[in-house]
Formats: sequence, structure tokens, C-alpha cells
Amino acid sequence: MKVLSFCLIFAAVTLHAQNAPIDFEPDGQGADWTWTTFENDTNPPLEIVPNPDPSGLNTSATVAKYTTLPGGMPFAGCETLHGAGIGSFTIDTDNAIIRISVWKSVISDVGIKLVRADNWSLGEIKIPNTVVNQWEQLEFDFSAHLGNTYDQLVIFPDFAERDGENIIYFDDVYGEVATISSTETPKLPTVQVSPNPMGDFLNIQSNVPWERVRIFSVTGQLVLEDGSGAVRLDVGKLRAGIYVLELSGENTRWVERLVKLR
Repeated sequence: MKVLSFCLIFAAVTLHAQNAPIDFEPDGQGADWTWTTFENDTNPPLEIVPNPDPSGLNTSATVAKYTTLPGGMPFAGCETLHGAGIGSFTIDTDNAIIRISVWKSVISDVGIKLVRADNWSLGEIKIPNTVVNQWEQLEFDFSAHLGNTYDQLVIFPDFAERDGENIIYFDDVYGEVATISSTETPKLPTVQVSPNPMGDFLNIQSNVPWERVRIFSVTGQLVLEDGSGAVRLDVGKLRAGIYVLELSGENTRWVERLVKLR
């Protein structure tokens, strides 16, 4: 009876072991897992590659690379095998927040879904990235899933309609809160951008100087760039739509979403 009880306890502990954080390092979690891509046209496999931007929030050596194709569905993604990789685990107050670091050239939703062994799920949670061409950490709150046991992780890196190929890098799923390591404490900027919605000109007021000003379309295309530190930009030729303003300087970056109505 004691042997049987020990076996049952061991099985229960093993069943609910969560393998995290998923950091894609050779001696970590995720790099040697079986990831299946789906609904992405020809379904190119998930790649484990060197970090394309080992600075700022993510200095790790290797990351995951997912290429979304224009012929794929908006909900194209990748998933672990049931019962393998991340293992089987129950959502509680300690693991209800899932963090993921993403590097994207477009603004679009990132989705995460947890799936039970019988393929039941409450569906994905989607959060858009807010910056492009740099690492950003997103947080997904699964507190509504408390008590549910899952054994599969599904990631949708680019949950959106798309006209072309997009490359997304992601890393540190269930990672710690990311911070920028630096020996110097940068001066926190205060920025006022007006008007927004934009007219023909955009005015930038700030307490710190900026070395470069760039404006991207919502798909990540660079539509305006100024390296003179200008505080007044001619945006009259931009079409109506949503844009992302990026101000960058020494150890400092500021990003703000802009709207142009006409």
C-alpha cells in the first residue's frame, strides 16, 4: 500500500510539472521541443536562431523565429505537442500571468491559447505589440482560467490579415519581468506631440534631445525619417491612417501612436 501511495503521489507531481521559462537556449526549455505550425500556407517550421537584436530588453543568445506568409490565415501559429514540451500544469495565482518577449516589424495582435488534453480551450487572449523593430515584453492575464489544467501551448505571433511576409521573433515565454540593464540611469523623457490626429505638420516638444525621428505605417513600413533632431515635421503628404512615431536618442527611445484623418 505504501508503494502504491508513493507511485500515485509521484505520478500526480509529474503530471502537473510545468517546463518554463521557455527561453530557447540549448540548455533551457523550448529549443528541442516539437513545435507544429498551422494554417500558414506551406507551414514553414518554427526556427531557433541567434537573437537578431541582443540589446535592450532581451540579451539572450537564441530566440524563436516565425515567418507568417501572405497566403496564411490570420490565426496562423505554432503549438507544442499535447503532454510534451511545456508539460501538464494547472493555472493558479503563481502562473496565471504569461509573459512573452516579441520582436516584430509590424503592429498586430499576438495571441496565446492554452489547450486541455481533450482539445478543449477557453480560446486565445490577444494583445497587440506597440513598438516595431525592437524587443517588447507583453503580458497575458489568464486569471479567468484558475483551476484549469492544460498540456498544450499555442502561440499566434501575427494574428491579423496581411499582404506580405512578416518575420516575428519571440522568446522568454513565462519569463521574468524584463528590464534594461545599464550602468547609467537615463533621463526620463517627457514628450508632447501635437496635433494628434495630425494635420499637415507635427510638433514635438521634449525635455531631451532626439537624434532620430521616424514614422512607420501600421504595417511597419518607414514613411518618414529625420536625423536632424527636428521638432516640426511636414506630414502633409501622408495618407489617412494609423502611424507609429519613434523618437530615439542615447539610451532613450519614445514611441507614440499617431492618427491622420485626411
